[in-house]
Amino acid sequence: MKLKFETIVPCELSVVKKGFTKDLFMALKPPFVTLNVERFDGCSAGNEVHLNLKSIGPAQKWVSHITDEQQTDKEWFFIDEGFKIPWPLAKWKHVHKVVSINDKSSLIVDDINFDCVFPWMNGLFYPVLWLSFSVRPSRYKKYFEGK
Repeated sequence: MKLKFETIVPCELSVVKKGFTKDLFMALKPPFVTLNVERFDGCSAGNEVHLNLKSIGPAQKWVSHITDEQQTDKEWFFIDEGFKIPWPLAKWKHVHKVVSINDKSSLIVDDINFDCVFPWMNGLFYPVLWLSFSVRPSRYKKYFEGK
């Protein structure tokens, strides 16, 4: 299944790229999730992010590997792929992309592909993930205001 969110922020590409830190990660946390970042190496290929998250039920580990990162004058992106992901997820690939609009604004794209352990669960889990990521546009805007 696929989720995609796009947000225009009032910063140039290089500022947005520098802003992709653990602080931004925490600012994007969904309101109904308890999150502990156990490891955050960064957004470069070979980096890892280790989380302990709790929503409903027991806390679960989430480990993502940054499998690719590329940059041009107009775009920067990195890909995180789930290495150890919470049930009921079986596959996770999240492309984080920043596209330069002009010298004062950029477009942030969250492009997510996921599958659950049973295909029939994809449709059930889609609204949960949509709600979790739907807070990102307003939080990106707030985080990057004034940077």
